[in-house]
Amino acid sequence: MPEFWRSTGYELLDRRPDGMLAVTDAFLAAYLARPEMAPVAESCKAERALHAALLAEPRRMVTAVHVVAIKDRDARENYQVFVRFRDWLVKHETVESAYLALFRAEAVPFPALFVDQLAAVILRGILEGGEDSFCARAGELFYRAQQISIDDGTILAADAETVEMHAKSGGLGNLGRLVVEAGTQPRSVELDILTPENAGGYWARSERFDTVLDISFTRPGLDALCRMLEAWVRHFLGADVAIQPVQQIRDERWSWHAGLDGEASAILNDMYNGVAVGEERMYRVLSLFRLEVRDAAVMLPRVAGRPVYLAMAMNEEKRLRLKPQNLLVNLPLRSNS
Repeated sequence: MPEFWRSTGYELLDRRPDGMLAVTDAFLAAYLARPEMAPVAESCKAERALHAALLAEPRRMVTAVHVVAIKDRDARENYQVFVRFRDWLVKHETVESAYLALFRAEAVPFPALFVDQLAAVILRGILEGGEDSFCARAGELFYRAQQISIDDGTILAADAETVEMHAKSGGLGNLGRLVVEAGTQPRSVELDILTPENAGGYWARSERFDTVLDISFTRPGLDALCRMLEAWVRHFLGADVAIQPVQQIRDERWSWHAGLDGEASAILNDMYNGVAVGEERMYRVLSLFRLEVRDAAVMLPRVAGRPVYLAMAMNEEKRLRLKPQNLLVNLPLRSNS
């Protein structure tokens, strides 16, 4: 299959026979090459020594004495975060178990950026061997915020960071930013909507996050998102589920639901409890879904055989930020009880 998402570090991990990704020294060491960790001209001897020692032995014990010896406060904080992250990965052996354990802990011990990076590399593993660029682009929604635009019933999702970059620079990088700061309107930049005709070009530009996904009802983008959600549940929980978009929930026996983001969770809770949801809030709902677990025996007895309703919604700024962990910890499965 075409290479993509190389920055996730997927190639540095060991894929086990069960498909899970085993943590390696090479994967841990790659974080030491990031700009936040790599020594600079001003770095003190203690920082350089610790960095070199960890490069040689990424699982090496780091004590408070090692960190306190670093003169720069920001560098000290970066090492403290890295060590917490590294120790969490090493403790759980696989990236998947480390990710899932985060949401069963009292608090996430490191910044959300690291959580997104774990999701990205897990998704890269899930996509291994496939060649569906719609699924790959839909996978980006799991770990990158999307800016939503709605026009005449068409719902388009563009990478929020990319949109912001273009808004600031007109897509011209540093030159564009200078133009904007000078008060001149830069040329407009149209991001390409992913279509069956141009889908093959996704792979070469996957690291640019500059394709737009049409997630309107009945469109390939929304179908691809459903397939990725199914694969996500199957990979982590071993449950075979079928997910399909629905236009509304008409179910007098509605017994379980899960929001795919914070906004959707609040709206579904209100709908379920009979609380009026105003037109403006309902407008934020981008899609509703019906999830069915194929083997009712793996479900909690009181809801066995019943569908689970899902939703995803944008916020007031028309931004969508999925929380894929919700689908792992909030399904009515015996393994989650």
